[in-house]
Amino acid sequence: MRNIKGFYFITGGDISRRGDLSDVRSAIAAGVTVVQYRDKRADSAAMYRKAQALKRLCKRALFLVNDRIDLALAVNADGVHLGQDDLSPAVARKLLGKKKIIGVSVSTMEQAARAVRGGADYLGVGPIYATSTKTDAHRPVGVDIISKIKARFNIPVIVIGGISPDNAPKVIAAGADALCAISAVVTKNDVRRRIGEFQALFGARR
Repeated sequence: MRNIKGFYFITGGDISRRGDLSDVRSAIAAGVTVVQYRDKRADSAAMYRKAQALKRLCKRALFLVNDRIDLALAVNADGVHLGQDDLSPAVARKLLGKKKIIGVSVSTMEQAARAVRGGADYLGVGPIYATSTKTDAHRPVGVDIISKIKARFNIPVIVIGGISPDNAPKVIAAGADALCAISAVVTKNDVRRRIGEFQALFGARR
């Protein structure tokens, strides 16, 4: 599996100022290692067409599909990202095979342990701070869980939820391998520059 590090890009859908295709082009130009396609509102046919287009753009980045294992298989995505209410990573592995990437959203140590036991390749931890982007998000879990997960599990940790350039240094210092900030990026005019600001924070850690 290619390294998951730095800025982890998730499409913004309705809140994007310029549209997912334009945003992904900018994200790839900014050097992101992962693009996740997420859309909670479109029908399956529309999602399939969009996923095909996005997959073609992601020659230099991993392309993952949120929730939809069937869609990931249909477009030969590099993997999926699953929530707590989706199929388990163990079942997803049976469907996707050994080579595909499986990420799992977690907000507790118990969920993290279960995901790791199920064969997750990375964990999406959050929401770290309060967020309005994901309407069904749980209450913020705080920064401390990042270091606890990193101390217990040898697996990449991606953090999400209310991340901004102001608080990003704290989550990076806690051990996050990557971070995602949707509204802090896709609502801006210059997506590439905004992502670059986050990427630079990881360079400063080194």
